[in-house]
Amino acid sequence: MVKTGDIQKLREATGAGVMECKRALEDAAGDFPKARELIRERGLVKADKKSERAVNAGIVTSYIHNDRVGVLLELHCETDFVGKSEPFRELAKNLTMQIAAMDPADPEALLTQPFIKDEKTTVEELVKGVIAKVGENIVVERFVRFEI
Repeated sequence: MVKTGDIQKLREATGAGVMECKRALEDAAGDFPKARELIRERGLVKADKKSERAVNAGIVTSYIHNDRVGVLLELHCETDFVGKSEPFRELAKNLTMQIAAMDPADPEALLTQPFIKDEKTTVEELVKGVIAKVGENIVVERFVRFEI
């Protein structure tokens, strides 16, 4: 039997739903790190299923680093509701910092890079994690980086 407190703790850590957290804890026999990994893996599967859906909303955002490097990013999602959400905005911020730091050639190259804040995670896994959290497809449409 899974404790309600454990479910709540896992929900806060992952952003997953109550039943998803309960199933993950049951499948992991109460092992919190294993349950968290199960939720991450299941979220990536869900994100893959959403990848074909049309993205008609989004934002254009910028990042300037020490007045020497600038990035403009066009990040698309399915609805403007998600485009205004905190997880989506946080993803956009992280992606612009990634682009400023690593200077990828194009969106495909960006997605294959290790994430600057967590080298064990790729940028693609970061994006898929947000897709799983918000329930919509997200696409890095294009970006431009300037450096002096």
